[in-house]
Amino acid sequence: KGVRTMFTTTSWFNWALMSAVFAALTAIFAKVGIQGVDSDLATLVRTDIVLIVLSTFVVFAGKWSNPFVLPAKTWVFLALSALATGASWVCYFRALQMGEASKVAPVDKLSLVLVAVFAFAFLGERPTPREWLGIAMVAGGVLVLAFK
Repeated sequence: KGVRTMFTTTSWFNWALMSAVFAALTAIFAKVGIQGVDSDLATLVRTDIVLIVLSTFVVFAGKWSNPFVLPAKTWVFLALSALATGASWVCYFRALQMGEASKVAPVDKLSLVLVAVFAFAFLGERPTPREWLGIAMVAGGVLVLAFK
Protein backbone atom coordinates (compact mmCIF):
# COMPACT_ATOMS: atom_id res chain seq x y z
CA LYS A 1 0.00 0.00 0.00
CA GLY A 2 2.79 2.48 0.89
CA VAL A 3 4.59 2.15 -2.44
CA ARG A 4 1.31 2.36 -4.35
CA THR A 5 0.29 5.57 -2.58
CA MET A 6 3.73 7.06 -3.18
CA PHE A 7 3.18 6.77 -6.93
CA THR A 8 -0.39 8.02 -7.23
CA THR A 9 -1.00 11.08 -9.37
CA THR A 10 -1.81 13.16 -6.29
CA SER A 11 1.32 12.14 -4.41
CA TRP A 12 3.73 14.85 -3.29
CA PHE A 13 6.52 12.46 -4.29
CA ASN A 14 5.49 12.45 -7.96
CA TRP A 15 5.37 16.23 -8.05
CA ALA A 16 8.76 16.47 -6.31
CA LEU A 17 10.26 13.94 -8.73
CA MET A 18 8.92 15.89 -11.71
CA SER A 19 10.38 19.04 -10.15
CA ALA A 20 13.78 17.34 -10.01
CA VAL A 21 13.53 16.29 -13.66
CA PHE A 22 12.62 19.81 -14.75
CA ALA A 23 15.35 21.30 -12.54
CA ALA A 24 17.88 19.02 -14.22
CA LEU A 25 16.64 20.07 -17.65
CA THR A 26 16.82 23.70 -16.49
CA ALA A 27 20.55 23.34 -15.85
CA ILE A 28 21.22 21.71 -19.21
CA PHE A 29 19.07 24.10 -21.25
CA ALA A 30 20.39 27.15 -19.39
CA LYS A 31 24.02 26.12 -19.83
CA VAL A 32 23.50 26.00 -23.59
CA GLY A 33 21.27 29.09 -23.67
CA ILE A 34 23.59 31.45 -21.80
CA GLN A 35 26.58 30.96 -24.07
CA GLY A 36 27.63 34.40 -25.25
CA VAL A 37 24.84 36.14 -23.28
CA ASP A 38 25.06 38.09 -20.03
CA SER A 39 23.73 35.81 -17.30
CA ASP A 40 21.58 38.56 -15.76
CA LEU A 41 19.91 39.30 -19.10
CA ALA A 42 19.37 35.56 -19.61
CA THR A 43 17.74 35.36 -16.17
CA LEU A 44 15.40 38.23 -17.10
CA VAL A 45 14.40 36.56 -20.37
CA ARG A 46 13.79 33.27 -18.57
CA THR A 47 11.71 35.02 -15.91
CA ASP A 48 9.59 36.78 -18.54
CA ILE A 49 8.90 33.49 -20.27
CA VAL A 50 7.94 31.85 -16.96
CA LEU A 51 5.57 34.76 -16.24
CA ILE A 52 3.86 34.48 -19.63
CA VAL A 53 3.53 30.68 -19.55
CA LEU A 54 2.34 30.51 -15.95
CA SER A 55 -0.13 33.38 -16.43
CA THR A 56 -1.58 31.63 -19.47
CA PHE A 57 -1.83 28.35 -17.55
CA VAL A 58 -3.57 29.95 -14.56
CA VAL A 59 -6.12 31.75 -16.75
CA PHE A 60 -6.90 28.79 -19.03
CA ALA A 61 -7.04 26.32 -16.13
CA GLY A 62 -9.67 28.50 -14.51
CA LYS A 63 -7.50 29.12 -11.45
CA TRP A 64 -7.42 32.92 -11.66
CA SER A 65 -8.80 34.83 -8.69
CA ASN A 66 -8.20 38.32 -7.41
CA PRO A 67 -4.75 38.28 -5.76
CA PHE A 68 -5.48 41.58 -3.99
CA VAL A 69 -7.85 39.81 -1.60
CA LEU A 70 -5.07 37.58 -0.26
CA PRO A 71 -4.08 38.21 3.36
CA ALA A 72 -1.15 40.57 4.02
CA LYS A 73 0.89 37.70 5.53
CA THR A 74 0.51 35.75 2.28
CA TRP A 75 1.71 38.75 0.26
CA VAL A 76 4.72 39.30 2.53
CA PHE A 77 5.88 35.70 2.41
CA LEU A 78 5.21 35.26 -1.31
CA ALA A 79 7.17 38.48 -1.94
CA LEU A 80 10.05 37.18 0.20
CA SER A 81 9.90 33.88 -1.68
CA ALA A 82 9.95 35.73 -5.00
CA LEU A 83 12.96 37.78 -3.95
CA ALA A 84 14.76 34.63 -2.82
CA THR A 85 13.86 32.89 -6.09
CA GLY A 86 15.14 35.82 -8.14
CA ALA A 87 18.39 35.96 -6.18
CA SER A 88 18.78 32.18 -6.55
CA TRP A 89 18.23 32.35 -10.32
CA VAL A 90 20.70 35.21 -10.77
CA CYS A 91 23.34 33.34 -8.76
CA TYR A 92 22.59 30.03 -10.49
CA PHE A 93 22.89 31.47 -13.99
CA ARG A 94 26.09 33.28 -13.08
CA ALA A 95 27.54 30.05 -11.66
CA LEU A 96 26.44 28.10 -14.76
CA GLN A 97 28.10 30.64 -17.01
CA MET A 98 31.36 30.32 -15.10
CA GLY A 99 31.38 26.63 -14.20
CA GLU A 100 30.44 23.16 -15.39
CA ALA A 101 26.75 22.24 -15.08
CA SER A 102 27.74 18.90 -13.51
CA LYS A 103 29.46 20.80 -10.69
CA VAL A 104 27.14 23.81 -10.34
CA ALA A 105 23.94 21.77 -10.05
CA PRO A 106 25.13 19.61 -7.12
CA VAL A 107 26.27 22.66 -5.16
CA ASP A 108 22.89 24.25 -5.86
CA LYS A 109 21.35 21.14 -4.30
CA LEU A 110 22.91 22.07 -0.97
CA SER A 111 19.56 23.82 -0.74
CA LEU A 112 18.22 20.40 0.33
CA VAL A 113 20.44 20.48 3.39
CA LEU A 114 19.64 24.13 4.09
CA VAL A 115 15.89 23.52 3.78
CA ALA A 116 16.15 20.79 6.42
CA VAL A 117 18.14 23.03 8.75
CA PHE A 118 15.84 26.04 8.20
CA ALA A 119 12.71 23.89 8.58
CA PHE A 120 14.11 22.59 11.86
CA ALA A 121 15.00 26.07 13.10
CA PHE A 122 11.99 28.05 11.88
CA LEU A 123 9.12 25.66 11.16
CA GLY A 124 9.55 23.23 14.02
CA GLU A 125 10.04 20.23 11.74
CA ARG A 126 11.92 17.40 13.40
CA PRO A 127 13.61 14.96 11.01
CA THR A 128 14.35 11.53 12.43
CA PRO A 129 17.95 10.41 12.93
CA ARG A 130 17.62 8.34 9.73
CA GLU A 131 16.47 11.45 7.84
CA TRP A 132 19.37 13.51 9.28
CA LEU A 133 21.71 10.77 8.06
CA GLY A 134 20.25 11.14 4.55
CA ILE A 135 20.63 14.91 4.74
CA ALA A 136 24.27 14.50 5.82
CA MET A 137 24.83 12.07 2.94
CA VAL A 138 23.47 14.65 0.49
CA ALA A 139 25.87 17.24 1.93
CA GLY A 140 28.76 14.79 1.61
CA GLY A 141 27.74 13.91 -1.94
CA VAL A 142 27.71 17.58 -2.91
CA LEU A 143 31.24 18.01 -1.57
CA VAL A 144 32.46 14.90 -3.41
CA LEU A 145 30.92 16.06 -6.71
CA ALA A 146 31.88 19.71 -6.48
CA PHE A 147 35.49 19.59 -5.36
CA LYS A 148 38.46 17.64 -6.66
